[in-house]
Amino acid sequence: MSNPSRERILGRVGKALEHKSLPFSSERRQIFPPVGDLRERFELECKSNYTETIFTAGPAETKRKLQQVIASLGDGSLFAEDVPHIRQLLEHHGGDVQWSSNGPPLESCMATVTRVEALIAATGSLMVSASCGGRAGSIVAPVHIAIAHESQLLPDIESALEFATDKRLPQTNSFIGVITGCSRTADIEKLLVIGAHGPKRLVVLVEK
Repeated sequence: MSNPSRERILGRVGKALEHKSLPFSSERRQIFPPVGDLRERFELECKSNYTETIFTAGPAETKRKLQQVIASLGDGSLFAEDVPHIRQLLEHHGGDVQWSSNGPPLESCMATVTRVEALIAATGSLMVSASCGGRAGSIVAPVHIAIAHESQLLPDIESALEFATDKRLPQTNSFIGVITGCSRTADIEKLLVIGAHGPKRLVVLVEK
């Protein structure tokens, strides 16, 4: 049985397939404005995406600022990535701490404390992986506290992807993610809801 519409569609598809696809270009296109000063740009972008940034002068100040953030949360347990640096930062913490070496975070924990793989200045984002406290380390608790170093600042997404490739993160992790601000959505009636699918508060302590 003849189907003119079908024939016309197949004819257009056939003609399209006769043309070679456009050649791949390795040239980088500028999507975001030039970054400039990495720290300054990171702080600016974080402010616009509801991320709290605290730059510190070293481990002692990081420890003090971390305790101040934790004190602002009220009562509840912490989930923390079990690495020496975070253990040192929490060594005098008097509350309950669940370490990542003992399993994933409980849904009842008030906050998680983890490292990051990199900081992305152009978007104020954090690159995390399964190595940063596990897959749930950055999404289960209402508050995520990320511990980073200023040397981890990278200019843009492309640089972060190159870093991930060079460090073989896809080969050594079951999860790699880029976090830009706390969880939020405006799907319903265009009303912004903070903490819709994950942490409603994201704090980044960046150590010098």
